[in-house]
Amino acid sequence: MRRAGAAALALTGLLSATACSGSSSDRQASEPAITAEPAALSPSYASPSGSTSANGVVALTPDVTAELDSAIQRVLSQTGVPGINVGIITPGGTYQKSFGVADKTAGTAMDPSLHLRIGSETKTFTATAVLRLVDQGKVGLDDPISKYVDGVPGGDGITVRQLGEMRSGLFPYSSDPQFVNDLISDPNRVFTPDQLLSYGYRHPAVSPPGTQFQYNNSNYIILGKLVERLGGQPAGRFLTDQVITPASLGQTSFPINGTMPSPYAHGYTDQTPNGAITDSTNWNPSWAWTAGAIISTIADLQSWAKTMATGTLVSPATQAERLKTLPTGDPGVGYGFGLFNNNGWIGHNGSLPGYESVAVYLPQAQSTLALLLNTDVLYQGSEPSSLFANEITKILSPKYVYSIPPATAASSAPGSGSPSGSPSGSASTESSPSLPAGNPPSNVAT
Repeated sequence: MRRAGAAALALTGLLSATACSGSSSDRQASEPAITAEPAALSPSYASPSGSTSANGVVALTPDVTAELDSAIQRVLSQTGVPGINVGIITPGGTYQKSFGVADKTAGTAMDPSLHLRIGSETKTFTATAVLRLVDQGKVGLDDPISKYVDGVPGGDGITVRQLGEMRSGLFPYSSDPQFVNDLISDPNRVFTPDQLLSYGYRHPAVSPPGTQFQYNNSNYIILGKLVERLGGQPAGRFLTDQVITPASLGQTSFPINGTMPSPYAHGYTDQTPNGAITDSTNWNPSWAWTAGAIISTIADLQSWAKTMATGTLVSPATQAERLKTLPTGDPGVGYGFGLFNNNGWIGHNGSLPGYESVAVYLPQAQSTLALLLNTDVLYQGSEPSSLFANEITKILSPKYVYSIPPATAASSAPGSGSPSGSPSGSASTESSPSLPAGNPPSNVAT
């Protein structure tokens, strides 16, 4: 991921100074500026079209629906995002719409049926796979990872739980300059999990285990190796058999190469050697593997957000462990075992070259928000997925506003996944490999 902060809490991206796909002169001066304001400021917003119910979510009346349409279209126009699929489910109604185009060359309209890459949202699937192994008695969250996976530096002192919570202290492979160069120079290159980890293992630990939150794709590659060993089959197959299929996600898949299932939306990124925007649809996602490679649709992502946040596939006791969130450095944002709590919204975001996602659930209101975008190009330092989620929740749930500050935006390196955005602070150290001329190598975010 290019932006660790935005993506992981999506955590699949790169920090890039050149985020927008159009110059500021192309924007309409009459439109209000889009900003990911601090969550503390957001609750003061009151939707003029709907009243907030006791559960914190406004009714999806025709006026509110029109307000959402207007806000989404405005963000789309200002950020230069080609297309977005939006899905909202509340007790009082649903909202599923597409905006913009899926293919900039052909002008094909965005559509809810299209497949897109979800980046670091993949981490929620990998975390669920680990938790199912916990329920099967094959692993303990507080076991040292060295018990299951060889070669992890300091593995005797790093627990499975600390890997899932992004507190291992290991150096993230996607922040290694050589990895970034190798990925950007050949986005079709196939990486093995051990090759990915070797980029990070060449660096000393960033902090002692358990002491600091740092969004880190290496953690979820190591957990993928754990899943393979204890599950007795390739990680992608285990995730399919133990997570994707039981969750009834018929349009979700773990790819084995860069091919996208049809129908699909083209993805566009500026994570290129010269910073030029290019079509990254078929870039090989092996560099993200169990940290960010999964492909899905808006309907599946909506369903998954609730399944993951409510713990349908794991025992209540294990789900309680998943939901134990710790501070990330961003006000209002905590990170648990493969998910975040963003001002009440539980889930993850993701970003990798060409695509971004958000899939979150608000338990108090039994409501779901899911977004799929076909670009990871930053807008004024912010991941566009975070800007959409922020504007939508200002209208939908003014007491619970999704907010990730621009500084936390993680970059999306080709292939890595992350909650579409990762929390800021220490989380934002892992972004994806975008190397516009003059910029130092940044982290690959998923």
